[in-house]
Amino acid sequence: MTAVVLASQSPSRAAILAAAGVGFETVASDVDEDAEKAALLARGATAREVAARLAESKALRVSSRRPHALVIGADQTLELDGALHDKAASLDEARRRLQALRGRRHALHAAVAIARGGTLIWAMMESPSLLMRDFSDGFLDAYLAQEGEALLGSVGCYRLESRGAQLFEAVDGDYFAILGLPLVPLLGLLRREGALAA
Repeated sequence: MTAVVLASQSPSRAAILAAAGVGFETVASDVDEDAEKAALLARGATAREVAARLAESKALRVSSRRPHALVIGADQTLELDGALHDKAASLDEARRRLQALRGRRHALHAAVAIARGGTLIWAMMESPSLLMRDFSDGFLDAYLAQEGEALLGSVGCYRLESRGAQLFEAVDGDYFAILGLPLVPLLGLLRREGALAA
């Protein structure tokens, strides 16, 4: 079987792949995401374009070091009113983020790219749309206290696979993409490339 490498330090993406029965190795990409994102935004890139480019950069960077493996790069951005929002740096910022999202719809752009031999061979994106309900301040306080700093690992300051599900009124799109990795199309590519049994 072809070796698979995940060019990501994301525990969520690793957990998704492992739960699906994919054997893989994790290798940090060492891409300076903040610098690349800033450069892309300075050139007028959209939130979708930023996610796509970062996923490609991660895959290509690791593929140059692991040329015989299928290298998975992934990234996710949150778009609200046409603007990209980064991960919150503190629980106070997480509170402000959730207050901004409350009662409104936002998009998550989940990009995945595969490289082999230093060349991009496949890429795709899912963009689920999520409507957050108009929850009370009391609910928000309790949610932040229960979830704590784990929220800082998610661009939306929520984890849909846990208590974060209670924040929403409607979720349209792929569940795995919301978690950060469009899994089903990725599994199809891994089968076609001989990394998974057909």
